[in-house]
Amino acid sequence: MRRLNELGYVDGHNLRLVYRSAEGRPELLSGIASDLIRMRPDVLVAGFGTVAAKSAKAAADGVPVVFMAVGDPVGTGIVESLSRPGGNVTGLSDLAAQLQGNRLQLLREIVPAASLFAVVLNPGTPYAALAYKELEAAAHVAKVELRAFEVRSPEEIAPQLEASKAAGAGGLAILEDPFTFSQRTEIAAVASRLRLPAVYGYREFAEAGGLMSYGTDHGAQWRRGAEIVDLILKGAKPADIPVEQPTQFELVVNLKTAKASNFTVPPTILIRADKIIE
Repeated sequence: MRRLNELGYVDGHNLRLVYRSAEGRPELLSGIASDLIRMRPDVLVAGFGTVAAKSAKAAADGVPVVFMAVGDPVGTGIVESLSRPGGNVTGLSDLAAQLQGNRLQLLREIVPAASLFAVVLNPGTPYAALAYKELEAAAHVAKVELRAFEVRSPEEIAPQLEASKAAGAGGLAILEDPFTFSQRTEIAAVASRLRLPAVYGYREFAEAGGLMSYGTDHGAQWRRGAEIVDLILKGAKPADIPVEQPTQFELVVNLKTAKASNFTVPPTILIRADKIIE
């Protein structure tokens, strides 16, 4: 909302902002999108994630849609191409799937002797399969083993992370989606209790107690999303607005968590960190 204010929009004056959340439950997104479209908005903004974007596109009925932080909008059929999205949908890709190799490398710097790493994912989101393939490719090059542990509900978080520890995993890669994002505090707490170093996709995970995150700046994406909404409100067509990809990524390290869990974060990571939480 701050960026919209800067662009001259004031809620209740020249803008009416209606917000709905699925609270990390993707099965609700289709109904929420349909309810919002019945209000005939000028623009429908789909919060981050592939399922939200696909639900918004399916319900749109001609209403322009701007999506946020979708890992592979072309591969999942949301747009025809990045440069010419087509239809009434455009937005921002966070290139998350392509970043998985960098995240695996960070884990290997923390626990260089580990030969098995666990991937914690929600199989209910299309992004999980894309990101897991990227991780598999990186693991093959690094000659380490991956094993997936699926979480679909809050009740599964502790048992699945405990199972990864029992399997001998040296660290965790947490694949971000609306569900895991909503449960970031619990996931970070369980990983710390089990003394399993973990890497996450967004800085909010590290700020919630996760060891480290590497990915796009979520806040910057929302600011750019507001600018795309502004273009559409001024007459631009989504089909003519290319899907944008980030060019800068941030590494956040939570040294407080590292010290509490007796993890040693090597200087090679610390000197690259954009933010260190102490």
